Parts: sequence; C-alpha cells; structure tokens
Amino acid sequence: MPGSVVVEPLDLSVQIPYHFRCPISLELMRDPVTVSTGQTYDRSSIESWVATGNTTCPVTRAPLTEFTLIPNHTLRRLIQEWCVANRSYGVERIPTPKQPADPSLVRSLLGQASSKSSGSSSRISAVRRLKGLARDSEKNRSLISSLNAREILIDVVFSNSDSDSVSPDLSRESLALLVMLPLTESECVLVASDPQRIGYLSHLLFDSSIEVRINAAALIEIVIAGTRASELRGQICAIDELFEGVVEILRDPTAYPRAVKVGVKALFALCLVKQTRHKAVSAGAAEILIDRFPDLEKYDAERALATIELICRIPTGYDAFAAHALTVPLLVKVILKISDRATESAVGALVSLCSASEENRREAVAAGIFTQLLLLVQSDCTDRVKRKSQVLLKLLRDSWPQDSVGNSDDYGCSEIVIPFY
Repeated sequence: MPGSVVVEPLDLSVQIPYHFRCPISLELMRDPVTVSTGQTYDRSSIESWVATGNTTCPVTRAPLTEFTLIPNHTLRRLIQEWCVANRSYGVERIPTPKQPADPSLVRSLLGQASSKSSGSSSRISAVRRLKGLARDSEKNRSLISSLNAREILIDVVFSNSDSDSVSPDLSRESLALLVMLPLTESECVLVASDPQRIGYLSHLLFDSSIEVRINAAALIEIVIAGTRASELRGQICAIDELFEGVVEILRDPTAYPRAVKVGVKALFALCLVKQTRHKAVSAGAAEILIDRFPDLEKYDAERALATIELICRIPTGYDAFAAHALTVPLLVKVILKISDRATESAVGALVSLCSASEENRREAVAAGIFTQLLLLVQSDCTDRVKRKSQVLLKLLRDSWPQDSVGNSDDYGCSEIVIPFY
C-alpha cells in the first residue's frame, strides 16, 4: 500500500507505537499534520477525508473550522528515529516530506515569469523555481495549473514562433514546465491549429539538447492525444519531421528511460492517423521499436506493441517488420507474458504478418505460436482476443506440424476476416 514503509515482513516482535499510526489508515504516518481540533493524521489520509466531503474531525467528530494542515515536525522526527532504531527488523526510514507550495509564492513566480518588463534571467529563474515545485508533488502541479499557468506558458513557449520573440532559454525552460501540466482540449487545439507552433515543435525535435527534444516530443503527444478533431490530427501527422525526430530520440544511444517512454508515447500518437503511418515506416520506426523493446517497462511495452500493430496494418508496415529477424519471435514470446492488452496487440500484429506471407507463418510456428495460441483461446481473455487468435490459428493451419492438427476444429476457427485500417 502507498503508506507502507516495510521492505520485507516485519518481525512479529516489532509493533508500531499507537501514536505513530494514522487514526484513519492505521498505518505508520509518513507526513503527520495537525488539524484545527488538535488531532494529528497522515497528510494523504486527512486530505482524502476532506476531499470526499467530510467536514468533521474523524476522531473527535468536532467540526473542522478550517482546513489548514500544520506539519507536526516533532512527531515526524520521532517516527524517523523509531524507524532507524528498528531497521534491523525490516523497517525503512521515512523520508522528510516536502511541504506543499504556498499559493501566494506560485502567483508571484507566475507573474515574474510572464512579465515582459522583467529581464530574461529573472523570468528564467522564476520558471525554474516553478519546475522545482512541480516536481515535488501532484498537489503542487495542480496548484500551479489552477493559477492560469498553462496559458502563460503556452504564450512564452511559442513566442519564438510568433512575432514577439523571447530568449530561447526561457522558451525551453517554459516548455519543460508546460509538459508537466495537463492541458485542456481547447489548449491542445490552440497549439494544434497553428502550423507555426507545430513547426516550432518540429524544429525543437532536432535541438542539440536531448532534454529539449524529449520535451518537444512530449508536448506533441499531449496535443495529438488531447485533440479530437481528426482533421487537425491529420495536419499534424502530415509533417515528416515529427516522425523523424521522434524516431531519432528512440535511436539516440544516450537516451535514458524518460526519453524512451516519451518517444514510444509520441510515436503511438503519431501512428493513430492511418493515412500517415507510412511516414513512421520511412523514418525507421519498425527497426527501432523491435530493437528497443527489451528495455521497455510494462506500460511502455504495451504502447510499443499497440504501435507495432497499427503499423502492421499497412503493407509497407508489415513488410518493414517482416524484414527484422526478431519481429515474429518477439511477438510470439510476449503472448500471455505482459498483459491482456499487450497480448491482443501482439496477436493482432501477427495476424497481419502471417496474412502477408508463408515465410512469416513458418517463422511463427517455429517460434512456438501453436502452443501459445492454444493456451490463449482456453484462457480467460476477452472475446476480441479470442477472435483474433482463432483467425491466426486458421491462417497457420497448413503450417502446423502434421501431428498437431488433428483436433484443430475444436477451437472454432470459423471464417473471420479482419481488414487493415
């Protein structure tokens, strides 16, 4: 659970002192705060209590006359000392929590960042302080976002693409903060509908700084995902440089985990538009997705597989993936290994590949697809996954070893056609 500080089962002789436990969660407090009634709770627990509409103190039932939470530093230090004293029993020391940002400070910093009369160094300093606060907690990001920060930052980021230019460093620092905040659909459209702004992001994808390139890709993904209008999406995805820049981020040997995560998300978003998926193929997406796959975490792997399935739905796409020796073995291997969503994407991609050539079907059989599919159609997967699996079983029937096909009709391989789209 989120409040746990135990890295392994506690020795039965260790008992958490009663006054170190939050009265709401009954877990060891990580950030004890005192409310107006004098009672102390863990910050996350009392914030959740109030957020659900409660206006009374959970212990005393007395009305909470105000919702100011005062950090109980003394109790927190005592808890930390107790953790250290019991480390040998599997207790890990709780970190010192960072306090929430002061709204008046955030307003002041935003005013400084947006002031055209202030010098560039002053504005950059304000944006960097806001970035630090945003990194500290989701609550800080929500506070910053609620104070008109997104509109201010969009203006600053794209001032270089408009008539009113600002320092490139200020624009890049503002971009780094902007991608940490959620954008509304209208804000996404504000960016998506302006060719100069999209062109500026395209330019930043080839910046000398990998961090700037990652942030540009992140904003591109946010804007595409947040724009419902298919026409606007199509206009964005018609730009070759966006695909090339995103693929280069994935190809960069210095790319670190965030770079790979953002690159995969951005590439998936770009491939949502069918008419421009060939641009991903031309940029080398097939090769880099397969090569990078072993380095991906679960959610990134799911998105990468979904992207592979999308690209495999066009002829140049499945040809590009078929040309990579590891594509088919990798897709077979991940079935039932990562998640239901990943399995569905892998099977969908294999349907496309195996529909395209006998060679791909033989590769799939050699990689053990037969056993994987039989396990899959008997598993508790969705009907959609089972339908795709049945299509694949039918495609592979002539490629199965002769001693394996006797009972193939038991799996209901009816005539099903899944078109590319």
